[in-house]
Amino acid sequence: MKQILALLCLPLLCKCGSSGFGGTSVSDSPAVLNVSGWDPKEVQKSGDRYSQHNVSAFRKNGAQALIARSAKGPLLDEKFGDFLKSADRAGLLLGAYHFVTMDQDPAAQADSFVNRVRATARAKGISQSKILLVGDFDTLSTPGRLVGFIQRIHQRTGVYPVIYLENSDGLRSRMRAASPEQKSVIRRAPYWIALYGPGGTERTMSNAGGLTPDSLAELYGIWGGWSMWQYGGVVWENGASRAKHYNTSAWRSPRFFGSIAHPMERSVFKGDNAGLRAFWNRHSLSL
Repeated sequence: MKQILALLCLPLLCKCGSSGFGGTSVSDSPAVLNVSGWDPKEVQKSGDRYSQHNVSAFRKNGAQALIARSAKGPLLDEKFGDFLKSADRAGLLLGAYHFVTMDQDPAAQADSFVNRVRATARAKGISQSKILLVGDFDTLSTPGRLVGFIQRIHQRTGVYPVIYLENSDGLRSRMRAASPEQKSVIRRAPYWIALYGPGGTERTMSNAGGLTPDSLAELYGIWGGWSMWQYGGVVWENGASRAKHYNTSAWRSPRFFGSIAHPMERSVFKGDNAGLRAFWNRHSLSL
């Protein structure tokens, strides 16, 4: 593990991660990247480039896993299969996420998600036997919609998906008000937290100054903690992308992922490489 992650030990990084950060640091925690049809974003510095057909630079820079967007509601992501295939070829753990939109039943979207992942893996000749499943929910989501998606994924696959939430005051309020039965289902799905800065993500959040991933997890009143933390993301301004990342005196991260010339959405896993693989196995679709 240390040999793989040594490439990330740049001067800007520090081995921080005491209370409030789950014991994580960029340099010592397994790196997980997520991509979509928006990737790659613009080249913004010198360094390594990538495409949906070649992600070898991710592995070179220490990434352990890649999660690609399958669809946004009924809209399929055209780069999904190519990203999976190139990540498989590079030896990265494979993951897929579905953005659950408000205009369709969440259980129906879960069915479409599972069907698409299986069909794409067959069509692309994926060599790996497991693909992590993730549900991405926006700020208007409700506990009932999360439960509908989670339960249908479990019925179809026997595993509970990972849950990624867009942050908002309203969403946190609705999650805190969920019934005990709803909370019991939702907490079976590990929380992949989005926090690009101490003031929140790209979403506007009131009274959000000084947030850490642990304190944000507590605000939902469901999970006892988080499993992955997306500390680096991309925001859009005037049609162009801009890298945004969590970087404070207590927890440091670089603006870019290693030598990659494009801004990236990137996360750390709370644990070591063995823990990451066990986590992947527990929450993955068997092909």
